[in-house]
Amino acid sequence: MYSATSVGNYPTSSKETTASPGLTEGTSQTIMDENEQASAPPLSSMEVIAGYENITFDSVPLPPPSYENSILGQPPPERNDVASIPAMTEEQVRAALLDHVSEHCCYGSGPAKTMVIRDVLMNSAFHYTLETFTEKRETAWAYEPYDGKHLDTAMNGPAPSPWDVLVNPSKHFVNEQIKLEIPHTAYAKMCHACIGNGRLRCSRCIGLGQMCCTWCNGSGHHHKNHHHHHHHDDVCNHCLGRGQQRCFRCNGLGQVTCRMCSGYGQLKCYVQMTVTWTNHLEDHISDVTKLPKELVREVSGHVAFEELQSRVWPITHFPDRAINEASSRIVNFHTSAFPMEKIIQQRHRVRIVPIAEVHCTWKDSFTTFFVYGFENKVYFPDYPQQCCWGCTLL
Repeated sequence: MYSATSVGNYPTSSKETTASPGLTEGTSQTIMDENEQASAPPLSSMEVIAGYENITFDSVPLPPPSYENSILGQPPPERNDVASIPAMTEEQVRAALLDHVSEHCCYGSGPAKTMVIRDVLMNSAFHYTLETFTEKRETAWAYEPYDGKHLDTAMNGPAPSPWDVLVNPSKHFVNEQIKLEIPHTAYAKMCHACIGNGRLRCSRCIGLGQMCCTWCNGSGHHHKNHHHHHHHDDVCNHCLGRGQQRCFRCNGLGQVTCRMCSGYGQLKCYVQMTVTWTNHLEDHISDVTKLPKELVREVSGHVAFEELQSRVWPITHFPDRAINEASSRIVNFHTSAFPMEKIIQQRHRVRIVPIAEVHCTWKDSFTTFFVYGFENKVYFPDYPQQCCWGCTLL
């Protein structure tokens, strides 16, 4: 397994400049300014790797290998009948309502205790989900400082094609991304930012190593007013009268370490592959009640059907026709929705979420509320007493 790598790109330019006076003795006269580094080596200077002749520094997705006919031609699996959901009693409905009221400090508990429950109609919401777990591979040139360690070069053999490199996700149906080096694609080249010097001209002092003293503005003296309107100039204690201070950025050397190559003067260049695993999720809710559909997604229910395959077949046996039609539509859509990604695995399921539609009266007023999910959540937007009962306004 090849470890993931990261590439640091710094703003640079390939322009050369003559070193300014004040550089240390023996310094090359083509030291570049640190603010004029190049962002990446020119493509014309990169070596040609067999199978990767057209890559650039921008990641480009690669078409996945074609799927085996043996996978796509499998017959649909055998499926069991769907189990039913038990009904809720009047006691359970009232207990759920009392819990709901207790969670709202401004709700009065009177209606929940005294309202007459006329009928409890049991319904079910069917929640279908399809997850398609895919893998995308992209390649691009990458570079990093080269400190002289071993390189996996083309001398070790031909570089494998991207989809031939063995990489596995840490967990299925979880989004993840890793970067790794394609084997046998690495080589060393001179750093294009510092032309192999490992140093760049300091941009703060322009290579002089000295800066104008900020305490005396370069005069070397402080102008002071004494008693009786006498004036006196004292020698600046910070620059000792020189009017200049040593540049703190380069410590007076006039040069800074090249950030592109970390001072080594060389770069390791290689083909980097980015592998991205994505879990594409799509769902459909079939519900005949007036309960908002987004509430169904937030609660648990009975998993009546679940199937995990390399490729799933649409559901055709479910009692609700809308679920069968939604399954066919979503499965067919996912078959061709991700042309640049390889489908690793698919999983679909149907949850049955119980919904009790409660008809009741309070003070001769008819009203309806819902108790839903295994958590017995309550949806009662028209609860009779929602004022600040017992609250004190300051």
